[in-house]
Amino acid sequence: LPAATAAVYKQWIPNTNFETASNWDKGRIPCARDVVHFEKDKVVSVFVRSPHALTDMYLPLNGEFLLAADAAFTAFDGSWDPGCDSGGTARFTDAEHRSWFDPTLWQDVLPSGELRPSGPIFSVDEERIPCRYDDVIFQPETSFRVNTDSSQPVIHLRSISVMGQELNTPSSWAGYLGGPSAPLQFHGNGTLQVTGTGCPDKSGCACGNALDGPRICAALLRASGRQCPEPACQSPLQPLGHCCGVCGATINLDFTPDFDLQKYQDRLVQELLSQPKYAGVQMAISKVHKAQTFLGTMSRSAAPLIQIVLIDDRAGVQAGTAAEQLAADIMQNIAQHGEALGISNGKMEVATGSTASGQMGSHPVSRITAGTVMGLLFSLLFLGGILFLYRKGKLRFPALRRHQPWQRMEDPASPAPASDKGFDNPMFSVEPPDADLGEETPKDLQVFYLNPLYDASETET
Repeated sequence: LPAATAAVYKQWIPNTNFETASNWDKGRIPCARDVVHFEKDKVVSVFVRSPHALTDMYLPLNGEFLLAADAAFTAFDGSWDPGCDSGGTARFTDAEHRSWFDPTLWQDVLPSGELRPSGPIFSVDEERIPCRYDDVIFQPETSFRVNTDSSQPVIHLRSISVMGQELNTPSSWAGYLGGPSAPLQFHGNGTLQVTGTGCPDKSGCACGNALDGPRICAALLRASGRQCPEPACQSPLQPLGHCCGVCGATINLDFTPDFDLQKYQDRLVQELLSQPKYAGVQMAISKVHKAQTFLGTMSRSAAPLIQIVLIDDRAGVQAGTAAEQLAADIMQNIAQHGEALGISNGKMEVATGSTASGQMGSHPVSRITAGTVMGLLFSLLFLGGILFLYRKGKLRFPALRRHQPWQRMEDPASPAPASDKGFDNPMFSVEPPDADLGEETPKDLQVFYLNPLYDASETET
């Protein structure tokens, strides 16, 4: 039962059947007076359910007609045919442009092929295309032609059902590819490969369509007028794997090996989404890989996380408000039971019609761990800021001089009086007799002045 619940079936919508009116340029099935024209250079595979009488028919050089038990072509005998009073040329339309990576050409179905009932769960755009562990269904008794051009050489799938036959092993799929119909049904540089295995991780598996994200968005925007619809909020959110911005809320969860994606999705649906106040809210939940950045540089590695996208059907200033309230309830539940559910951390972002910008919120399960991490980050930022200011010359540290223990303290010398403007005169010197420069001079010491221009012997004569 868990495996059947987790399995996802996606069905290809368009076909190349003869009885599909949209496959003809006139918008109707050819009648007896018409001349049917297939382009000779176009490769086609056409399933025919019933008999048809035609005036004439031009066939392609490379193609096939798959006839049901009662199907046939007969020449028109000229008898009256109601609804076909005037004949003409009916041309089969070109099916070459129908791309595998066009989200509008797929729909979610039950294992029986019936359309899955609409509910509160939706998929982001990249996951509307068959993912690597999904089952693909081409409707029984239908022909088709699909372009598999891709940015990845191999497109992995769990199984493919064609003409009512399920091919769920590599050998059975290889046998079908070797038959005559496969080259007429599939064309492009991407190779489909059946693995027969589902997602082996209970925490979920990434879809695997990220490399073709630009191709998916280009096809989606081409179908909707080449531009995203104008959101009601000023700063819409951009979920991973989604082409256009949305109003509402996103939650990114870090998880442990105990986390079970399917059980957690069921828990949210039963306990929260089923409440009447959230009747208009839709949720997408899946594992995605977010590119990591370090100091502003994009890292090659991508961290896995669980992404929850919440949107609602409200408009104007109320757009996204119900999704915001549900996101707050989910974060509160994580704070209370996250550890038991295998959730280590949750981060919320909100954009509504009444807010000018997104609002961030984070609820770690372990407050001690979060506090420690925040403390370390703050310390690193503080030290980094000091180092930045020091290198820019905005900050100077005082010079420190170490004093040796054996150095004695000395009184600073008194500065000379400001009035002393003396200078050394080589013609005049003051020299105390028997002066000892190492001792202090007595106060009553007599000072003699020696004048080289005066001779004392001359005065005694």
